[in-house]
Amino acid sequence: MARQFFVGGNFKMNGSVEAIKKIIGYLNDAKLDPKTEVVIAPPALYLLLAREHLKPGLEVAAQNVFDKPNGAFTGEISVDQLKDSNITWTLLGHSERRVILQEDDQFVASKTKAALDGGIGVIFCCGESLEQRESGKTIDVVTAQLKAIKDKVADWSKIVIAYEPIWAIGTGKVASTEQAQEVHAAIRSWLKKEVSEKVAEETRIIYGGSVSEKNCKDLSQQPDIDGFLVGGASLKPAFVEIINSRL
Repeated sequence: MARQFFVGGNFKMNGSVEAIKKIIGYLNDAKLDPKTEVVIAPPALYLLLAREHLKPGLEVAAQNVFDKPNGAFTGEISVDQLKDSNITWTLLGHSERRVILQEDDQFVASKTKAALDGGIGVIFCCGESLEQRESGKTIDVVTAQLKAIKDKVADWSKIVIAYEPIWAIGTGKVASTEQAQEVHAAIRSWLKKEVSEKVAEETRIIYGGSVSEKNCKDLSQQPDIDGFLVGGASLKPAFVEIINSRL
């Protein structure tokens, strides 16, 4: 079964009511590849705004969710609250949260399990630092992050894996097409060995890290790259070109 191409736009801590309406208006009016699944992740304050204005068929993701159903967790958002607001996906494990907010593999895995158990799809981010890449530990780091998920989760059908080398996020540096494909192939091989052949075959593995309209075509042609998680470029008209990179 061919894996459906998947493009996510992570707005990070950017945007305003006016700017997000403008981006959404542009997406709503654009001719998008009907074969590509598109999800945007605005800041939490704008999730409802985005869902209200975005046309049906395009989905909205939170940038994070908590692993408890409700209660005294100031500043957090629960899976049930996302579902109640018609938000169908969440990002989890983004390197900015792992590095700046010190989220470890176990905490990310716990949140992933909570999201999946509650019926929310997860864009699970994994990736290595420049130091880890230069010391040849890329695959070890990424598979350790995935193992934490495997230890808590049985059903992978609502997980999209986003490989994002930390050294390429927002830096303008991009993993070469060969580097990206090599890690994606290693992730798929790990899934086959550690989870199942079916999961390895069906799970979308998308690339993130300074994806632009200039490099998306080459990357999209690789056999194990099933889409993109786009940062800065998702706030620009170029996002449509990235969504349509397989046309």
